[in-house]
Amino acid sequence: MLKKWLMCLLVSFCVIAPMASQATDTEYQMPSPAIASVVDAKLLPTNVLSPDGAWMALLDRSRVLSLKDLAKPEVGLAGIRFNPDTRIKTTTRLYDTLEFKHVQTGSIIPLNQLPEGKIAFPSWSSNSQYLAFVVAGDKVSTLWLYDVKTRKLQQLSELALNAFITEPYEWLQDSSAIVAAVASNHSKTPPEAEKAKLKPVIQESKGEKAPVRTYQNLLQTPHDEALFKFYGQTQLVKLTLDGRVQGIGPALIISDYAVSPDATNLLIAMIDEPFSYQVPYKRFPTVWQIWGMRGHPLYELARVPLAETIPQGFDSVQAGRREFQWRADKGATVIWAEAQDGGSMKAQVPFHDYLYSISAPFRREPELFAKMEWRFSHIDWADDNVALLSEWRFQDRHVRTHVISPRNADENRVLFSERSYNDSYKDPGSFVMTYNDLGSKVVKLVGGRYMYLVADGASAQGKQPYLARYDIKTNDVNKVWQSEAPYYERVVSVLDDEGMQFITLRESATEQPNYFLRNLADSSITQLTRYDHPYPDFIGVTKEVIKYTREDGTQLSGTLYLPAGYTKEKGPLPVLMWAYPLEFKDKAVASQMRESPYEFNYIGFWGPMPYLSKGIAVFDDPKMPIVGEGDSQPNDSFIPQLVSSAKAAVDTLVERGIADKNRIAIAGHSYGAFMVANLLAHSDLFKTGIARSGAYNRSLTPFGFQGEERDFWQAQTIYSQMSPFFNADKIDEPLLLIHGKEDPNSGTFPMQSERMYAALNGLGKTARLVMLPEEGHGYKARESIMHVLWEQERWLDKYLMPEGVNNDQPTKAVMEIPVIQNEE
Repeated sequence: MLKKWLMCLLVSFCVIAPMASQATDTEYQMPSPAIASVVDAKLLPTNVLSPDGAWMALLDRSRVLSLKDLAKPEVGLAGIRFNPDTRIKTTTRLYDTLEFKHVQTGSIIPLNQLPEGKIAFPSWSSNSQYLAFVVAGDKVSTLWLYDVKTRKLQQLSELALNAFITEPYEWLQDSSAIVAAVASNHSKTPPEAEKAKLKPVIQESKGEKAPVRTYQNLLQTPHDEALFKFYGQTQLVKLTLDGRVQGIGPALIISDYAVSPDATNLLIAMIDEPFSYQVPYKRFPTVWQIWGMRGHPLYELARVPLAETIPQGFDSVQAGRREFQWRADKGATVIWAEAQDGGSMKAQVPFHDYLYSISAPFRREPELFAKMEWRFSHIDWADDNVALLSEWRFQDRHVRTHVISPRNADENRVLFSERSYNDSYKDPGSFVMTYNDLGSKVVKLVGGRYMYLVADGASAQGKQPYLARYDIKTNDVNKVWQSEAPYYERVVSVLDDEGMQFITLRESATEQPNYFLRNLADSSITQLTRYDHPYPDFIGVTKEVIKYTREDGTQLSGTLYLPAGYTKEKGPLPVLMWAYPLEFKDKAVASQMRESPYEFNYIGFWGPMPYLSKGIAVFDDPKMPIVGEGDSQPNDSFIPQLVSSAKAAVDTLVERGIADKNRIAIAGHSYGAFMVANLLAHSDLFKTGIARSGAYNRSLTPFGFQGEERDFWQAQTIYSQMSPFFNADKIDEPLLLIHGKEDPNSGTFPMQSERMYAALNGLGKTARLVMLPEEGHGYKARESIMHVLWEQERWLDKYLMPEGVNNDQPTKAVMEIPVIQNEE
């Protein structure tokens, strides 16, 4: 009977809810002025530094879009959402303006003559003379080029680019030309769904296990398949810098392409049929080949079949060849991985992956390059004598990196680092990169012996970023420079071989981030940019990183922000906590501090910070670690660990005299929303909760979620215990649910919030559901974000703030109506 009940929940919830309460306030609203000002605050420009460190390309973007922009045409196919006119994914970062700043002289070149549209995909040539970028107009995306030497802007081609699946272009490493992906049928009309051609949609399983995550925007009909073929058609072309065009091969559904470092060959991935209604395009059948630069096939690397039956496990892979890439230190050598365990890390084999390689002219048999005890992660290439080979496994969340000689990768390996990939204290950082003689990006290797590392410098005292030099011969890491209090400063680019001159981004708790040029030789520091404080209404907010202990001894931390002008003499405050649970296999690692007390007080609209303007204290990112040591899995004790972490945070704030214990709210987004609903169901620590874009019924993600590898049928008790939907009857506090109606994120279907609200409403609980038109997992439109801020402000006014407080009355902005179901 229990099994039948659980399966009923899995399929249809078996919810019989009363008629939804009447919707009210069904217009877009505006929050109070101080909160609204956060949305319109200017962002720090994105910096794309030229390879020689001479030029900073500074790109401005708006924090938000308009609802009109968000409502532009959008199609979801094979796991991708994209604009069918511009052929650009909706997740692509778009910029409004572009200017160039010379690092040494400080001179600025604004780019004012660009056509209307958004800027995307900026990329420097390896010789640092040109910045290429895409201009996405209303109906087409085209390629543009700026020459910093001649200060000339040109439209390199009028051809419509296709970034639906793959990147829109790639530089030849010698900076002589660009390979671009062209939408070959951009001027044609997409296929229509004709009623006369409608037919049943049939899927059939054949007895093989096929555990897959709960993907969205998948193909669903033959018409979807036709659209995928139409929009995926891509013609590669070579564009010289004087505008000449040379076609490369036929138009195909190309999912990936890469130019060889010597610019003589192309690595090509072509999607083949049959397509799938179960998995996204990355797991469709794919043919991998090596082409010459005119498109003639030279060597077929693999025909990868449809991957609907990959073994269960986060470090499981498809059997056969995979992870194809050019060796960055060679002219034309391809390397790839091949599983020796059938794709499952649970198999007991001495080596889980082999790496193979083949070189131009691709007429010999592939050679074995290296054997991997764990699963292949990546290689950082330096030269023919030095590379860094990384492997990982999910079982204990470990990653390790070896220094190898590519001439003989299995001999004389030196262990550079091994750690849990959650272990911030042992994180050695990232290697500084440069460009070799081919124009290919490689690890910066000085004198055949030294490499540079840029690291966060996480420690028990907080993050203190540093630049270090690694000696291959001695395996020693020595710090060259480290950020010092009261600043939080990290290296952006190293400009010389000695590591004496570099660009940093520096900030403090009260000073906004700006770029600086440091020279250790003469101890000089030059400020390169002077950006204003973006949040004048929040000047005076104080910040403190607080450490405390959970009842099981796990050390925790969080960042406490107090409203400007607050002193303890004013008494306890209402508190808004905003958190996100993370999983660990080691209690000591879970206890690590990952913040810096000197980071700028960033007042983003996304989290809790705007509500400081209402006299609410904010406890941001109080750690909620879920630890499973040894053979136990983290989720085996998810609820008690979650509640214990929350209780420790609440007790600490109350003991310090900061928090009014009866006026603490908990909020979170995505898995944080899942956390909120669980804390309200399993504790009485909070007065109210705000849960955005969450998943509440884990039986709707039956083949795993977050870090949970076991499926629903292997761990039914865990899935049900962790599902706040199954425990909705225990929620006694008011809960605000918000969700984007077009959420494409795996697992967080909009239906999750709708069904959670239906359960709460049917049980007579106090809840409010807000569904945002056109919005995905994160909210982008200014109107939507303002309305979310208003909803949250109104909710906190009603359920958190002391009675009688005179709160600012928000103003209305009449727009397209969000769908709202009101609390009772």
